[in-house]
Amino acid sequence: MDVIKYKFVFIGLSTVLTVAAVASMIGFGYKQGIDFAGGTLWQVQFTQPVDMNSLQSFLASQGAQDVTVRTGATANEVSIRAKEMTEDLHTSIATQMNQQFGSFQEMSFASIGPAIGSELRNNALIAFVLVLLGISLYVAFAFRKVSYPVSSWKYGVATLITLFHDALIPAGAFAFWGWKFGVEIDTNFIVALLVVMGFSVHDTIVVFDRIRENLLLSKNKENLGPIINASVRQTFARSVNTSLTLFLVLIAMYLFGATSLSWFTLMILVGTIVGTYSSIFVASPMLTFFHRSKSK
Repeated sequence: MDVIKYKFVFIGLSTVLTVAAVASMIGFGYKQGIDFAGGTLWQVQFTQPVDMNSLQSFLASQGAQDVTVRTGATANEVSIRAKEMTEDLHTSIATQMNQQFGSFQEMSFASIGPAIGSELRNNALIAFVLVLLGISLYVAFAFRKVSYPVSSWKYGVATLITLFHDALIPAGAFAFWGWKFGVEIDTNFIVALLVVMGFSVHDTIVVFDRIRENLLLSKNKENLGPIINASVRQTFARSVNTSLTLFLVLIAMYLFGATSLSWFTLMILVGTIVGTYSSIFVASPMLTFFHRSKSK
């Protein structure tokens, strides 16, 4: 396996995917869930079929504002979206709805004000940026003993670029799913991004650590390419096997888990594939761009 020989092919593919992801985010945007935009999300399952138009008219007549009603994932399941509801209004509507449309089971009910939603969104963005910076600084510190032929802080830069790559592609896919399937982003979206970044950086550090060990043992540090290739070969099986284990678990969760977490699981699944690829074929070859010889 000669990763360095074909590094422009690997990095070129990642660049194309990253550009496509950014274009998806700009072109499609995101449908914000109640966690960020505020409002009420009420999921119920009736014991008998219900006409969606009649239900929407009924909810509006009971005082619910900006109501939208959609069918759920299972039979007779209904998802109700509206402006923020008080608990009194929620109880009143539930009582009247039971009389009008028959008995039902309340699957979930969440109501968040717009101020809280805005605060959650801002805090999520801050957490995302702090995680990126924190991981990059840690990597730069951890590799301080191998400042040649690549400066230790440049390991942190390579990690930062890789993390952006691993976060942008699943985020771009989520924007496409929102446009195509109406999927909304919520706090699970941020959690999925952080999970992807955590898994990716763990894999990247394993490869970088083997490069560090081989550099310390090498008598010819100038010849960085073969050292990186050897390090990738030595860690390749471990990276693929670890990712495959997680991949199988995520497939099982997606197929048999709760429907409310299906998009969350799918996003982590995409991120796992992208993160494994970037750790081997993007982060490691990127170090050659930072290579500095003694003559320089």
